[in-house]
Amino acid sequence: MYNLRQETREDWWEVEALYDLCFAPGREALSSYRLREGVAPVAALCLVARDADGILAGAIRVWPVRIGTARALLVGPIAVHPTRQGEGLGGYLIREALRIGHEAGWDRAMLVGDAPYYERFGFSRLDKVKMPPPTNPERVLGMELIPGAWEGIVGKVTRAA
Repeated sequence: MYNLRQETREDWWEVEALYDLCFAPGREALSSYRLREGVAPVAALCLVARDADGILAGAIRVWPVRIGTARALLVGPIAVHPTRQGEGLGGYLIREALRIGHEAGWDRAMLVGDAPYYERFGFSRLDKVKMPPPTNPERVLGMELIPGAWEGIVGKVTRAA
């Protein structure tokens, strides 16, 4: 059983260490990080999961982005400690962040990731939405938090103001 709660300032370094453990060196060179620079994350959607002993097991962060005049949630990074992978914790973090985002009035979410994994949560390829290079277009995925939310949304993803 995990205690899921909003990430606090006190969690920051521990979450960063988890991301360093789970992702390749140079993760901050990815184009998605350029969209996050100088923009505050959507705090209510940045979650940590701790076990009964208070040990960090997983984390998710979410940022606002824009595609033209439309706003969207940029989901990720998502990480689960290697000793906790395979327990469904990553899915739990994704579902909860998106549920909270929907309740807060967000219409759509997107991420850069592997379609075979993220399709189970409702994500699918966004053919008309372009992430900054060098992002592989096959990995740009979106999910509607309300029906029809991605209809007519085209263009480049940019940093939220």
